[in-house]
Amino acid sequence: MNFKILVCFCLGFLGSEFHAQHLRFVNPFIGTDGTGHTFPGPSMPFGMVQPGPDNQDYGWNHTSGYQYQDTFLMGFSQTRLSGTGINEMGDILLLPINPHKENLKNAYLKATEQASPGFYTLTKQDGVKVELTCSERVAFHQYTFPEKQAQVLIDFQHGLRFVFEENDPKGLVLESDVTFENDSTISGYCYTDNWVERKYFFSLTFDHPIARTTELPQKANEKAPKYLLDFVLAASKTLKVKIALSTVDVQGAKRNMEAEINHWDFQKVRDENRKSWENYLSRIDIQAPQKQKEVFYTSFYHLLLQPSNIADVDGRYRGVDNVVRTAANKVYYSTLSIWDIYRGAFPLLQIVAPEKIDGIVQTMLLHHQAKGFLPIWTAWGQDNYCMIGNHAIPMILSAYQNGFKGFNATEALNAMVETSTTSHINSNWEMFTKFGYYPFDLLDNESVSRTLESGYDDWCVAEMARKLGKEDVEKEFQKRALFYQNIYDSSTTFLRGKDTQGNWRTPFDPLMATSPLNNPGDYTEANAWQYFWTPAQHDVQGMIELLGGKEQFTQKLNAFFETEAPNPNKFLGQEAMIGQYAHGNEPSHHIIYLYAFTDQFKTGQKHIHQAVTDFHQNTPNGMIGNDDCGQMSAWYMLSTLGFYPVNPADGTFVLGSPQVRKAVLHMPGEKQFTVVAKDFSASHYFQENPSLNKVKLDRNYIRYPEIMQGGELKFQMMNH
Repeated sequence: MNFKILVCFCLGFLGSEFHAQHLRFVNPFIGTDGTGHTFPGPSMPFGMVQPGPDNQDYGWNHTSGYQYQDTFLMGFSQTRLSGTGINEMGDILLLPINPHKENLKNAYLKATEQASPGFYTLTKQDGVKVELTCSERVAFHQYTFPEKQAQVLIDFQHGLRFVFEENDPKGLVLESDVTFENDSTISGYCYTDNWVERKYFFSLTFDHPIARTTELPQKANEKAPKYLLDFVLAASKTLKVKIALSTVDVQGAKRNMEAEINHWDFQKVRDENRKSWENYLSRIDIQAPQKQKEVFYTSFYHLLLQPSNIADVDGRYRGVDNVVRTAANKVYYSTLSIWDIYRGAFPLLQIVAPEKIDGIVQTMLLHHQAKGFLPIWTAWGQDNYCMIGNHAIPMILSAYQNGFKGFNATEALNAMVETSTTSHINSNWEMFTKFGYYPFDLLDNESVSRTLESGYDDWCVAEMARKLGKEDVEKEFQKRALFYQNIYDSSTTFLRGKDTQGNWRTPFDPLMATSPLNNPGDYTEANAWQYFWTPAQHDVQGMIELLGGKEQFTQKLNAFFETEAPNPNKFLGQEAMIGQYAHGNEPSHHIIYLYAFTDQFKTGQKHIHQAVTDFHQNTPNGMIGNDDCGQMSAWYMLSTLGFYPVNPADGTFVLGSPQVRKAVLHMPGEKQFTVVAKDFSASHYFQENPSLNKVKLDRNYIRYPEIMQGGELKFQMMNH
């Protein structure tokens, strides 16, 4: 697919005056209270750095370093993950301090805290005003002090630690080298071990000379220094600092700074950041009330925070094997939360940011070249092997299915096959193919979930092979894609754990959620009810036949949404419940759309409306469940527009129930795809008689090319 014409997206910025028509609806505080785990600090779309406040450096509630209710302040670090359930990043903590009120250094005035795309500010209780912005690879801080005397604490030991106790002795930094190059510049690197082992290199420079440096004592397990720096400021009482990062070396960090921010104009950087965000957010216009626009455009904003391009401006990056290479297109994406984003976020990115897709796929193929299998979940270029399945496979198929050609298809298929036949972490193919499932007596946790998610990946391999004319490969993987049938228990109508002798795991409670937190168990952050519907991603008809027909399938689906959840545990994925539907975690996200394959499709529309309105609000606690690098946000956006990819890799979007009167998607080549929900209201949210370009649809889906070529999808909305 040729996206040179994407330049049209930027036409709105050719004038002399910038109008933030869509930015004003973004509230970065949505999802920062409770379990959303988002953060309010600035970032660029797909940027490497995300400077922001850290309230705490450990614990599940602070995986992004921030919780809205906190007023304790550790300082401001430069990197983080958005919406995840595990702590990582939090590199290089800076804390400006008024030396005359040092006792107030760790508190701030909540009423002063503000955030918008590309900007964050607060005033500390010691009177220091903090302002943050950034470019792609460089964080930019501006501090305004009450007097000319100023101090800054710099902590290179700091990081967001994957531990659950404050005094856990686990060290974070294994090795560091910090150099004061002159009286205003500090450079070096840290080698950290947390969720992943990684190296980051930095160049940090102030716009004032350091008057005095005091190295602070280190704890026994600390391997990186902390400094208290004193400054004497000019009449403005303002101190500025830029922090550039690189995965490669200090020179890479310096080149990043020189290329992106070779000046001290804070407002200029902020304005450039805002323009970049407006460019993306203006690709969709919706007609909706203020509150709904805030949820929608904040979701759009969250979607685009990752994956992060961690390549330097010259294209160099440090790969998963710790070897430095140069990407031909100067992009190498990480923070690939693949288990989450393959479902809805990646298909949506193909609509709203198609120019990024080839680079993401190329990154995954480069990862395969270095490691021997495709990535599973990456941070800073390193794989943490979190979650299960090998869902880079459906992402690659999805891109190829939808016409993206910026990668070698044969290489892609070979990578998919090798990943699916050479055993690696969480994927034992000898065991899988020998038994036709993962036996729970050989695999003591998540056996059912691993069987089912591997089956979906296998269907994707088969489909890619079919497209490339590789019949033998297609046949082999089509057979594997049906392994889910081997663990179907007709007596309970569930997919159950089975041992090497063919015996079911007992006792069996389909309501009992399991995860790595409470294994042994057969499901991943879910229960038997929630994982039953996984094969429907690629084989809805097979699931219908398994249950005995459409009527039985519908009855099972109704029971799923009607069976109450006793004592739901958010740590086990049981959050934002409608019956057994757990909106707060990804395995449930497609299930609500399966009603489109029944004769009770309006029941599904009722549940979609409920999930959109009840579980997504314009408040700090308005996101129920981790955002998971944009997947929760993607579900909301797609459902608001009226369609969702039950099968994320086949290029189709199943029709649901649009939640806005009108939406216009601006496509490459000045094309527009318009969704019209005639007579939509708070009471009229059932759709019927959908039409595409004024032709009545006789199917329950639309195709990706139909969206991208422009046109009109129209629904008649009813109150029953």
